Amino acid sequence: QKLCVSEPSNAYDFGQMINAVNTNKDKAACADLLTITDPKRLPVLLSNKLEGEIFLIFIQALECYVVGKDPGLVYQHLFYLSKVERFKVVLALLSKNEKEQVQQLFDLLSENQNNQYSLEDLESLKKVYEL
Repeated sequence: QKLCVSEPSNAYDFGQMINAVNTNKDKAACADLLTITDPKRLPVLLSNKLEGEIFLIFIQALECYVVGKDPGLVYQHLFYLSKVERFKVVLALLSKNEKEQVQQLFDLLSENQNNQYSLEDLESLKKVYEL
């Protein structure tokens, strides 16, 4: 059964929901959570809790459920995700296959480009993700 998620009021709430989503590998619930969470709040909500598994389920959820509907939101999430503490650490530990998943999401963003970001914005964000 699908997890019910609600807008997190603080980092603790967000952490609890992320753990539930991650334990169940529930990409649809993760996509719901990311859709109702303001991307600007990610650095605060994730605090120093970003892990590789969480990073990857975010990427997968955004790719499977969000990029086709709202590429602008996906761009915002990727932008603020890169401002999260431990982002560089997580990035450094990704396998080649995991990096390819991130690359795929960026490819979809350039195919679905809209007025919320330019291809130049996308290129500079790709550099931050070391792609």
